[in-house]
Amino acid sequence: MPTPPRTPRPPRGAGGGARSPLPRRGGGPVPVRRARRRPRWGMRVATALSVVVLAAGGIGHAVVTGLDTGITRVDPFKDMKNRPRAGTGMNVLVVGTDGRDRITPEEKRKYRLGGAPCHCTDTVLLVHISEDRERASVVSLPRDSYAELPEHTDQNSGEKHRAHPVKLNAAYAEGGPALTVRTVEAMTRVKIDHYLEVDFTSFMRTVDAVGGVQICTTRPVKDAYTGLDLAAGTHELDGGQALQYVRSRHIDGAADIGRMQRQQKFLAALVDRLTGGGVLFNPVRFREVATTLLGSVRADEDFGTDQLLALAKAMRGFTPASSEFVSVPIGTMDFPVKGIGSTVKWDAAKAQRLFAAVREDRPLAAPPEPAARGPKAVVVDVAPRTIRVQVHNGTRIDGLGRKVDDALRGTGFDTTRAPVTGTGPVRERTVIEYDPRWDRSAKSLAAALPGAELKAVPGRGGTLRVVAGTGYRGVTAVRAEAAPARGPFEAVTGDQVVCP
Repeated sequence: MPTPPRTPRPPRGAGGGARSPLPRRGGGPVPVRRARRRPRWGMRVATALSVVVLAAGGIGHAVVTGLDTGITRVDPFKDMKNRPRAGTGMNVLVVGTDGRDRITPEEKRKYRLGGAPCHCTDTVLLVHISEDRERASVVSLPRDSYAELPEHTDQNSGEKHRAHPVKLNAAYAEGGPALTVRTVEAMTRVKIDHYLEVDFTSFMRTVDAVGGVQICTTRPVKDAYTGLDLAAGTHELDGGQALQYVRSRHIDGAADIGRMQRQQKFLAALVDRLTGGGVLFNPVRFREVATTLLGSVRADEDFGTDQLLALAKAMRGFTPASSEFVSVPIGTMDFPVKGIGSTVKWDAAKAQRLFAAVREDRPLAAPPEPAARGPKAVVVDVAPRTIRVQVHNGTRIDGLGRKVDDALRGTGFDTTRAPVTGTGPVRERTVIEYDPRWDRSAKSLAAALPGAELKAVPGRGGTLRVVAGTGYRGVTAVRAEAAPARGPFEAVTGDQVVCP
């Protein structure tokens, strides 16, 4: 089906469409301006967030109408009192539960989903959509965060509880969506406008409906608990594999922090597939994907077709750089609590500044750096700035050593800035000499020097030596797999975490 042209947008100041109302819980209409670009985001819980992204593609009311009838409704705001003051923009609490009732026995075995669910939140995200609809900020809240539940009635036993400490994910188990919202609002002082919830099944089916997602890794990633086993390189993950990817927390010592970073990469990758795969402007594919993901979503009563269409009118032409991802600043990774075990304690002062920025609708990432010209950088395992390099000129070509040193420094390597003229016969092929203990650094450097030979030299130390040969043909730009954090909150933007 051919892609229909976008409807021309009226110029600023023109009548008929300068603003449209976007209903918000607990207040009147929020003025919505037509944005010049729309944010993009995605991940395991992006199953729910993708509802908004899909609607933002310009799909008409006839296609969207009726889709929200598949949403199971909950009332997470019932009888809530003493709530935080509403800020600017819209805040959505998105949670992923470990529900697996509708997953087949074969899928449970294949993707290691056996065992009884804890009926708790596996993932918790606070998503802020700016008032001008030009930015989406996604804040990851660790599921093991130390939290204090307010007074409540246990939804399972009916027993009344006084305020007591727990891990954040236990709020859902004791009091469902309402207690989860109350707890997050108490911790962040951010007023939640909408609530979205998905489980394992909706996640897997949605990823399959969009045709999978592309994930890149510079090193093998393996987790015996989830069954994840990816070689270094680029992979197209189906729904089950994607679930393994975002659930894995035993890949390295980073545990939940590393898992949140992978979830952020997945968020960007899913929306990249949604926006670049023809889903948004193909009504047939749109309805197929939307029906799949809405089939098991739970949401508050006020989140429906009108909200989707209002966002659709406001959020057009967004770019990867419009989305930003950040995790709550951590003070103590292993904070012991009697009767609960190890919890994650937030850095109170830094977290307070972060959530103040959310309330005040301020960007969390620093302004983007000017885009580099030329081809995209190759992703490598080790950041170039951490790799020390000494350049030798292995030819009779005057100035080649300086040329190679400058080129490597230009792409980020820590060169000595003092190239040396080599002795002995002329080298034809460029050689990288390295200590075997620094093999990952050597491979990252080799990616910047296509055709170079790697030569292990035990005892060489932490400085790698590049002997430039007559076959030198320039340096390829490289960047580390882990995107550099920007700004006071160490946020990254969507364009930094997708495959290059």
